Amino acid sequence: MIRHFVCSLVWKKDPARKVKIMQVESFVLGPVMTNCYLVYKERGGAGLVIDPGTGPEEVVERIRDLDLKIEAILLTHAHFDHIGGVEEVRAATGAPVYIHQEEAEWLLQPELNGSTLFPVEEVSCRPAEKIVEGGEQLTLLGETFAVLHTPGHSPGSVSYRTGSVIFSGDVLFSGSIGRTDFPGGDYKTLMQTIHQVMMELPEETVVYSGHGPVTTIGREQDTNPYVTGGLE
Repeated sequence: MIRHFVCSLVWKKDPARKVKIMQVESFVLGPVMTNCYLVYKERGGAGLVIDPGTGPEEVVERIRDLDLKIEAILLTHAHFDHIGGVEEVRAATGAPVYIHQEEAEWLLQPELNGSTLFPVEEVSCRPAEKIVEGGEQLTLLGETFAVLHTPGHSPGSVSYRTGSVIFSGDVLFSGSIGRTDFPGGDYKTLMQTIHQVMMELPEETVVYSGHGPVTTIGREQDTNPYVTGGLE
């Protein structure tokens, strides 16, 4: 299943570049229905893959159909459901993999990425080509993607923000938040991340989460019980 979104990225400092269109396609992959995102501007141009989960054949086929040159495979974190298709996508595209330094070893070790905790095939990937810490500004698709360290669901969770869009992984969902009962998870840290990082973003920011539908920061500020205080 492919879900297609069109996002407008607005620049305020350069009147000559007011609006640019970014295409975001979502693929629901694997046993726990993980969102994998294919991001690009135009057919035959550059693209990104974010969190390729298990069984990414449809993603690879779409990349070929669009004749995209994939510049990067961005991982929000290294739980098995977000990395299960890394090797297939990397082999098909030759793109480098980005991961936070605290979870670089998780790619290699099923015991760390959680695939030994579930009745699924153990996941093990080759090392990432690019290690991030948070705070980087990545130039991809001709745009700037800010790397935000957003721990709590896992110690090396990151979110990637560009313009009025953020890819949040399993930090924030529509109406909910990420689990913290996996090894390395910490509820207090996650809540700090949500209130001090995510909820400080402009309310019009579009949130592409690791699971479930698209939402906005404003919607979560108004209705998410973990944000409004209805749940602790």
